[in-house]
Amino acid sequence: MPAETPRLLSPAPSQCSLEMLTHHYGDIYEHSPWVAEAAWQHGLTEAHDTPDALAELMGLMLQQASSEQQISVIRAHPDLAGKAAMAGELTQDSTSEQAGAGLDQCSPEEFARFEYLNVAYKEKFGFPFVIAVKGLDRHGILDAFEARLNNDAATERQTAIEQIIRIARFRLRARAEQ
Repeated sequence: MPAETPRLLSPAPSQCSLEMLTHHYGDIYEHSPWVAEAAWQHGLTEAHDTPDALAELMGLMLQQASSEQQISVIRAHPDLAGKAAMAGELTQDSTSEQAGAGLDQCSPEEFARFEYLNVAYKEKFGFPFVIAVKGLDRHGILDAFEARLNNDAATERQTAIEQIIRIARFRLRARAEQ
């Protein structure tokens, strides 16, 4: 059985100007177009026209960024099932991702638990809890939330960055499917 040809992004990142790339892919990292800009400056080839290859390069740009830049990307993410979600103030990607995990269907007790954990997590780490919610339900997310509160700051920053890179990969794959 022949291998499936990977879907390509459109427009092809390798064919984009800096302005075009940031217009089409600058929002992959929540309110952080500099990640796409860094990927463009690094150099894009036809190999980067697949979602996974572009995600890999953009993830590398984030991994190589200063801790201050990394924390700013983490802080750009909304609280899970938080006030912004309830007020309809999330990006389109975040809204659909949180709804896909059922966070828009939390009981009052679950919302209260998310609110408590959001506050406790931010107090401990100074940034919001970030997790790639695709494939998870609200119970699994709450379990991960509680477990990660036990991490030290360095471990949690790295875990959040890894989760953000997963989110970016899912977002790029979804764009290639459209």
